[in-house]
Amino acid sequence: MTDLLFARSQMAISLGFHIVFACIGMTMPFFMAIAHWKWLKTGDEVYLRLTKAWSKGVAILFATGAVSGTLLSFELGLLWPKFMEHAGPIFGMPFSLEGTAFFLEAIALGVYLYGWKKIPQYIHWAFGVLVGVSGILSGIFVVAANAWMNSPAGFDWVNGQAINIDPVKAMFNDAWFTQALHMTIAAFAATAFAVAGVHAYYLKKDPSSSIHKKALNIVIWFAVIAALLQPVSGDLSAKDIAKRQPAKLAAAEALFETQSRAPLLIGGIPNIKEKRVDYAIAIPGLLSFLAHGDFNKEVVGLDRIPIDEQPPIAVVHYAFQIMVGIGIFLLGIALYFLFRKFIIKKEPFTPRLLKLLVFAAPMGFIAVEAGWTVTEVGRQPWILYGILRTKDSLTPMPGLVFPFMLTTGVYIFLAIIVTWLMVRQFKSITRKV
Repeated sequence: MTDLLFARSQMAISLGFHIVFACIGMTMPFFMAIAHWKWLKTGDEVYLRLTKAWSKGVAILFATGAVSGTLLSFELGLLWPKFMEHAGPIFGMPFSLEGTAFFLEAIALGVYLYGWKKIPQYIHWAFGVLVGVSGILSGIFVVAANAWMNSPAGFDWVNGQAINIDPVKAMFNDAWFTQALHMTIAAFAATAFAVAGVHAYYLKKDPSSSIHKKALNIVIWFAVIAALLQPVSGDLSAKDIAKRQPAKLAAAEALFETQSRAPLLIGGIPNIKEKRVDYAIAIPGLLSFLAHGDFNKEVVGLDRIPIDEQPPIAVVHYAFQIMVGIGIFLLGIALYFLFRKFIIKKEPFTPRLLKLLVFAAPMGFIAVEAGWTVTEVGRQPWILYGILRTKDSLTPMPGLVFPFMLTTGVYIFLAIIVTWLMVRQFKSITRKV
């Protein structure tokens, strides 16, 4: 049991670290490409400086993401060999396609970084766009593989073996679209609010800074649009999970009893022993509506889930509440911006909004981490939902505390280096203006 805990903790730390860089790799190249396009169209040197500054940031974060992603691929085989034995032939295709997209992204980034004044301007710009497109494809392929773990498809399970394998059906399983959509929008929201928060911080210090003003005017639209779309994708995800993984939804809402007109809980502390949630605000019927589109529809509770198939209720519930709460907060910032911009038609970047953006800078990534906690912990005790348990796929190798400590140390070191490099990069932008 101790080795299982260390193995799961190692995967949690690895995924939690890598997902930040995956989100940035999917989205920040588009910020860079828009700044580049504005320079091509206006000739404004500030946009050129911004483009080159963002491209250096993309390079630093891409390299770090490549390291953490490579480590993750090894961990799957080393820590969960039984899972990979069955899963490899089935969901190998999205991983292979992800590798192809990754190499395309690396090549495009290399051409972009070293192509200044060496290739035609608009071809050079197109390579910058290609970095973002290949990054999104890479993320979608990985999410498709994860969705397959939540919604197994493309094979028949007979006597503990997978037969009649169909890799295409496995990749395009029932969960891939909603997970990929929700993750892609979350990546844009998290990265855009993070970048906006950093530039808002420097703009607060120097309101005359043209580069930070122009940066903020680019990224705020990504943040606003993503914040507006995220509740829509979240609704699709909730309805999908209600059909395929009722235990996950029940744990997320700490719904101990199956009931019609099920309430949506805001906050609350699950009391597992007494099977109730204390201090929560309940909105009658709203969970039924979110899950099934009908305020009176029955929602499956934990009472219909065998005890040995229930996920850790408190962890999933708190993570879900954090994710939703932050999503609402970011939506509020987006609506405030739109209100000032289009309703009262006044300068949107007020000191209040700048303060909110600075405060919101880490919030999107916290929501992403919470969302992945719901996805992964909410699937437990299954590594392959309904088929293979996590504990049954663990490596027999003893002493997993040592790779856990080593991996954690590597990630702490990388985090310190990346933070130092990014702080230095932003300071250099400010000094040049």
